[in-house]
Amino acid sequence: MSLSTNRLSVISIRAKIWPKSAQEREQRLLGYLFLLPDIIGLAIFWIAPMIFLFYLSLHEWTALSPRTYVGLNNFVELIQDDLWWKSVRVTIVYMAAFVPLVVIIPLALAVILNTQIRARYLFRTGFFVPFVIPMVIAAVAWTFMLDPAFGVVNYSIRQILDLPFLSHLGWELPHRMWLASTTQALPVIIFVGIWKFAGFYMIIFLAGLQDIPAEYYEAGMIDGAGSWRLFRDITVPLLRPVILFVLLIAAFRAFQVFDQVYVMTYGGPFYATYTVMYFIYERGFRFFRFGYAAAASTVLFGMILIFTLVQFRYLGLGEDR
Repeated sequence: MSLSTNRLSVISIRAKIWPKSAQEREQRLLGYLFLLPDIIGLAIFWIAPMIFLFYLSLHEWTALSPRTYVGLNNFVELIQDDLWWKSVRVTIVYMAAFVPLVVIIPLALAVILNTQIRARYLFRTGFFVPFVIPMVIAAVAWTFMLDPAFGVVNYSIRQILDLPFLSHLGWELPHRMWLASTTQALPVIIFVGIWKFAGFYMIIFLAGLQDIPAEYYEAGMIDGAGSWRLFRDITVPLLRPVILFVLLIAAFRAFQVFDQVYVMTYGGPFYATYTVMYFIYERGFRFFRFGYAAAASTVLFGMILIFTLVQFRYLGLGEDR
């Protein structure tokens, strides 16, 4: 009985993949032809490089000498590399701070700017502008503004503390080195990342909020629900897929943080901002150990894949709701 059932299932699957009707086969073939450019692009620019990445991770190669097969030696060396684990810890700290803030702050901004306040379109544009600025340009600008000697940030803080009603309190500005401090550099990198991408995620949340029917809020207000209860019982549950989407792409971005680190701190001071992507960059393009860098990239890909599967499994992504 089970054997015949299995055969029927196989026949049904084959019929769905390749229908018997000539018209259905033509339509299916036409659909595949439309997908062919994307499939070719995916194969050339994603699948093939990933296969070559894993192949390269099993070799020692400096780009100037022939590739030498070393098996899993690169991965063994990576496990024993203290600097690698340091970069992993820095990346995890960055992600642990960046992801929650880059969800909470844009969500709060979206909720506020989704109301009928004056100049809301101007505020939306203002918050979105940093996302349009290339990260390299933004990082250079923030580097100058945070300069301890002539930066506008320290100057502004001094001017505020010099106000008459504050100067009598005896407050003094501590010497802020910002990017030269082992305790302040990473928070600055996190802040620049949030400043850069908060507006983009705000727009995503705004789109989700405007997709919620107004009737739900009207029914809640008729029942006597206040603003907090409306947000908790209506906005958050209905916005859940959007929140999970933002969590996912924000985590991807946190895993791959590199631009502002390269421009602002070069991984320093004393490896305080030494992320995984900067580790890979240095091994590949500074020390020309492309096989070792490929091994680190392969491990990073595995970390992102595991994190994604955990997101899908425990946060309900992909479930029909």
